[in-house]
Amino acid sequence: MLKGIDPLLGPDLLMVLASMGHGDEIVIADANFPAASVARATVHGRLLRIGCAAPRAVRAVLSLLPVDGYEADPVLTMQVVGDPAAVPDVVAEAAPMFAAAGVRPAALERFAFYDRARRAFAVVQSAETRPYGNFIIRKGVIAAQPGPL
Repeated sequence: MLKGIDPLLGPDLLMVLASMGHGDEIVIADANFPAASVARATVHGRLLRIGCAAPRAVRAVLSLLPVDGYEADPVLTMQVVGDPAAVPDVVAEAAPMFAAAGVRPAALERFAFYDRARRAFAVVQSAETRPYGNFIIRKGVIAAQPGPL
């Protein structure tokens, strides 16, 4: 355990977050997401797991990962099949965290979400059992900090 780092962020996930660059994307998936097969196609190539609900996983990741502020739709969720305008409870629960980062999630059709997830840097499967608890978050930049060189 490290001081100041969310205890849900284990060594493998910390390495992934540190390895990501501006524009790379990370998937936080629910328990029903085809995470293992999708993860094999990502840059990291292996599934990561986090033992909590999806909004808690989002909070942990956002504690270290800046959200992209340069391009549109830096946070994506999965549309509800048959009701694309619906906002699932799990997405509504996470929305204030994204709002605090200055973004609003956009939704992708289910199979478009799977395709986008395969191009991500990594997939993190949460213990979320509510449907549609899936997020793709694009990494932004960390502004230079003033101080001595």
